[in-house]
Amino acid sequence: MPEKMTETQITRLVELNVDKDDLNRYFDTTTERDAFYRKKEKYYADINRQGIVNCLNDKHEVTLVTVQNQLSEWLTKNKQFTQVVTPAFITKEMLSKMTITPEHPLFNQVFWLDAKKCLRPMLAPNLYELMRDLKRAVKHPVKIFEVGSCFRKESQGAEHLNEFTMLNLVQFGGIDEGTQMDILRQMASEAMEFLRIKDYELIMESSEVYNETLDIVVDGIEVASCSFGPHSLDERWGVFDAWIGMGFGIERLAMVMNGYNNIKRVGRSLTYFDGARLTV
Repeated sequence: MPEKMTETQITRLVELNVDKDDLNRYFDTTTERDAFYRKKEKYYADINRQGIVNCLNDKHEVTLVTVQNQLSEWLTKNKQFTQVVTPAFITKEMLSKMTITPEHPLFNQVFWLDAKKCLRPMLAPNLYELMRDLKRAVKHPVKIFEVGSCFRKESQGAEHLNEFTMLNLVQFGGIDEGTQMDILRQMASEAMEFLRIKDYELIMESSEVYNETLDIVVDGIEVASCSFGPHSLDERWGVFDAWIGMGFGIERLAMVMNGYNNIKRVGRSLTYFDGARLTV
């Protein structure tokens, strides 16, 4: 009877980012199987070890940082956006303004700190408040973005993390009504070109918060989502002018740009380092 690799062997090879074809092989004997496993385990462990060495000696920053820095450079130098930082804690009232109430599917994914405060599951609530107040202060259009951690009780799959990094941008004001989608499509194209991602799709999708979004999809994985206003949420935040927004999932971008099959390789981790398994 043909032999497949054991669950323990498969788990170890998946940790090392083995080629998927190698995981589905059948062998005539246990001896043949184990010899194949030892060969592949050593080969991929060496690749992981070399990746660690390359990052420490040459790159000096992990891929997650590289991707967020590339997008930040594109926005500040090419698009004249200003980077901001806001608190990681938000209030229950702010979530409610995003329609995330106890009846909303996302509500149960929130990490609550107490009855009225939680870790932000998204950057949008803070950016809504900040863009409104900045525009009120300076009396002209505002272009800002933030890079920061968000937190959700996600289903721990190959594309999800409980703590993940988002880059959200928003331009508030100075936009002609009816041109929002054209601007978003152009910016999506520019962002992918700057990141040197050639194969991607722009797909309209339904959204639990924004009703409908324009998503950037690479290899079947959503790496960014775009929305615009005026929107039904805006009045709750005192926002009345046209705006556009884009949110990039930094770990997802890092994963597809490096051909990894699991997002944990590029997330905040004590198990992986720049995509390489530390137990090599």
